[in-house]
Amino acid sequence: MTQIPSKAQILEWVADNPEANSKRDIAKAFGIKGAARIELKRLLKEMEAEGALERRRRHYLDAEALPPVTVLELLAPDGSGDLFARPLEWRGEGALPRILYLPRRTDPALGRGDRFLARLIAVQAEDHRYEARLIRRITASANRITGIFRRESQGGRILPIDKGQDREWRVREDATLGAEDGELVQAEQIGPRARLGLPLARIIERLGDASAPRAVSLIAIHQHGIPDEFPETVLKEAEAATPAPIQGREDLRDLPLVTIDPLDARDHDDAVAARIEEDGGATIWVAIADVAHYVRPNSALDREAWKRGNSTYFPDRVVPMLPEALSADLCSLHEGVDRAVIAVRMRLDAQGNKVSHSFHRGIMLSRASLAYEQAQAAADGNPDDQTAPLMDSVIRPLWHAYGLLHKARARRQPLDLDLPERRIELSPDGRVQSVNFRERLDAHKLIEEFMVLANVAASEELTRRRQPLLFRVHEEPSLDKIDALRDVAQASGFTLAKGQVLMTSHLNRLLAQAEGSDFDELINITTLRSMTQAYYHPENFGHFGLALKSYAHFTSPIRRYADLVVHRALISAHGWGKDGLDEAQIERLPETAKHISETERRSMAAERDTTDRYLAAYLSERVGSEMTGRINGVQKFGAFVRLDESGADGLLPIRSIGQEYFHYDPASQTLLGSDTGLEIGIGQRVTVRLAEAVPMTGGLTLELLELDGQPLPRGPNKGRRGRSPGRVSTKARLAEIKRASKRRRKRD
Repeated sequence: MTQIPSKAQILEWVADNPEANSKRDIAKAFGIKGAARIELKRLLKEMEAEGALERRRRHYLDAEALPPVTVLELLAPDGSGDLFARPLEWRGEGALPRILYLPRRTDPALGRGDRFLARLIAVQAEDHRYEARLIRRITASANRITGIFRRESQGGRILPIDKGQDREWRVREDATLGAEDGELVQAEQIGPRARLGLPLARIIERLGDASAPRAVSLIAIHQHGIPDEFPETVLKEAEAATPAPIQGREDLRDLPLVTIDPLDARDHDDAVAARIEEDGGATIWVAIADVAHYVRPNSALDREAWKRGNSTYFPDRVVPMLPEALSADLCSLHEGVDRAVIAVRMRLDAQGNKVSHSFHRGIMLSRASLAYEQAQAAADGNPDDQTAPLMDSVIRPLWHAYGLLHKARARRQPLDLDLPERRIELSPDGRVQSVNFRERLDAHKLIEEFMVLANVAASEELTRRRQPLLFRVHEEPSLDKIDALRDVAQASGFTLAKGQVLMTSHLNRLLAQAEGSDFDELINITTLRSMTQAYYHPENFGHFGLALKSYAHFTSPIRRYADLVVHRALISAHGWGKDGLDEAQIERLPETAKHISETERRSMAAERDTTDRYLAAYLSERVGSEMTGRINGVQKFGAFVRLDESGADGLLPIRSIGQEYFHYDPASQTLLGSDTGLEIGIGQRVTVRLAEAVPMTGGLTLELLELDGQPLPRGPNKGRRGRSPGRVSTKARLAEIKRASKRRRKRD
């Protein structure tokens, strides 16, 4: 009688023979013939039901093993620079097996998120189970979604958290990854999108309880792919660092340097000092933490800092570029502690012009860690116990130098936007306690002007020495955007001159016209929106907004990789050591510039989404309340309103405005009612009712009650939403509306 193999023997055979594992192959291997095949078939089905084997077509696979050829997705490099990938098909109950990707020289370059077909080799390594070789790259990218998982009898659904996304996704039971009801998950689309029914998705990561305190920023972190956990190798490297020795550095400890930061600041990466000169000018010192000493090129710390690009700031947490051992300790200029710095000494004449500068690598000792409010009070004549002894040596010289820089700024005329910054206060349990606007003090402006001047000096120094670096570039706005700004200005009763080369002084004159009026904030916001986005580049294209010919970021290497590059360039230019820019980094500057410009935009989007969600949570308890605001955007589907009290932006859907057809004119950015002639445009004051606030998406929906202090007019078409009157054809009515719009623009 033929001996039927045991389950263990079958599993061992499948593992050893991944390419020959059909029922016929198994039967042949164990010499099973005739009626014994029925018993083998029963045994294989039993193992499949138990989850020990997975049947794919006519082949059996070990459910806890991967096939020899499979599709992988590349992950970001780890702290050691190694590339790992995750399998897209995994049916095992344990954690995803780690797969080390070993590219050949001839393989095409793959980046994070790229998918590829790979051949796997099982290995017995400490940190991975498989090694992968590329077969071919798969260009199709997955459609990702972050949302809330809702369990059902068979699988479940994912409710999206993206603003404006209302499509749900269905998840089969075998693709839930064990997610629980109400859990925040990240998933990806399976197969092509069906014409009918919900699209299918596979959960690829469980992110925790969506209702937990401080989950709002966690959503943004995962939604935008911001790395928030440091690899062990990076943490160990940071913790092993020791204070920089004074040998080979200038001793700057006699300078009266102080830090001035927000009251709750955890790190202090810049310090300032000033001296009043006999000619009425001043000498300014700006000292910046010497991050380059601790973050050496091509180290684990450097690779992780490059990957992150910058720190990201949320109301409840910071995702830092560097571990705390550096950002909050060795690279933080704490009061009374020796710290390594790269400092710039700048000489101003009596008109505030910079007449010379020099850079120094040294050791400093902070005299005091001051808060903005504390320094401002001292400058206003109300010093406290800490600032009173510093009045003559620190406070008065700093404010004298600031006065000179203020005069120089007035001549230079950088863009003078006045946009209040919101501050979201959280309670200990992570709920929104209040929404306030930060007060802009001269102390804030002093530090900003000192930092701008130091950045200019760094850019000029490296340019003069022909040293490669990354410039901070801000190009002038396009003509289309300026024309749109001009339309808004004219609609608000102001003017922006035509027919001349645009300068920031022209925009400042517009801002000055609006200052103190009902349109002040609107003109500031619209001017900001007309600007191009600043970015990093190895070539210098100037900085339009600051009205500067040459500008680079030097003052925050703790939180921006661009500044670290500039520090290394200064080290190389002055021959201060071997931790400057090497040839490999110089060749990589274009790639670095593109990458960190993208990570900066990623952080800005995550921070903005988090603020929107916190504001929606704050306002969710006031649904049904009446609020005032101003229209700050118009689209064919409705208008956007900025609410006065909170500064939150809400949508006024066109369906909630009235019972008539509205024509959208993109040139004038207005909506024009077909029956009543009601015109809705940017800048109008409104009274609205908060109809809906969705904290999970950050969306606010409003209902229009009053426009410019007047109730909405009632047209003859009441009850026939979205349709024009029957007595005039839609085509004819639209033509008349367009003609009226053109006449109005000519008249304006």
